Amino acid sequence: MLSKPLIDPSTTQPAAAGNFTYLALGDSYTIGEAVKQAESFPYQLQNLLKAKNLAVANPKIIAVTGWTTDELQGAIKKEALTNTYSFVTLLIGVNNQYRGYPISTYRKEFAELLQTAIAFAGGDKNKVFVVSIPDWGATPFGQNSGKSPQTIANEIDAFNAANQEITLAAGVSYTNITPASRNAATNPSLIAGDGLHPSGKMYSEWADALLPKVAAVLK
Repeated sequence: MLSKPLIDPSTTQPAAAGNFTYLALGDSYTIGEAVKQAESFPYQLQNLLKAKNLAVANPKIIAVTGWTTDELQGAIKKEALTNTYSFVTLLIGVNNQYRGYPISTYRKEFAELLQTAIAFAGGDKNKVFVVSIPDWGATPFGQNSGKSPQTIANEIDAFNAANQEITLAAGVSYTNITPASRNAATNPSLIAGDGLHPSGKMYSEWADALLPKVAAVLK
């Protein structure tokens, strides 16, 4: 997110053998900026599913730190994926908020990305899982960003209100991790070493929240 260097999504590990496939779409929160790959929420989710005897291949990740909705759209087109996946996660929008992009643009592009995610899930909306945007204002970086944490929180809430409305209207699962992300303001263990991104511990909470939903679809 924000000013961190870009990471080439092609550097993610090749898919390991598994009965199920997983596509993760997003930004720094999906690649797990500032933590080990194994600590990112897609890889923690994969391991939790494996523990339930659901053999999920290593996730295919299309995500780069700093991406907005339009940049994710462009990257998906560039990847030119032709296969479908057993399930798809989508978490995008923090950089739209950070850059001050209008919510009207976000609504349009998020809705398009959601339909793209459904297409990658073989047209099955039950296999798509949207995750809300966490509140970076609760981090040390956010608290020293020059914008009040409450202002950031209000803007994050507005973007999440938009993505939640669109997600639920499409009949897609929505996982709201935002309230818990605000615990970072009083719990430093939830923050990665860069003072901005979630730690593996916070990502484990996201994976735990997604686990029963995804497992129910795969069984």
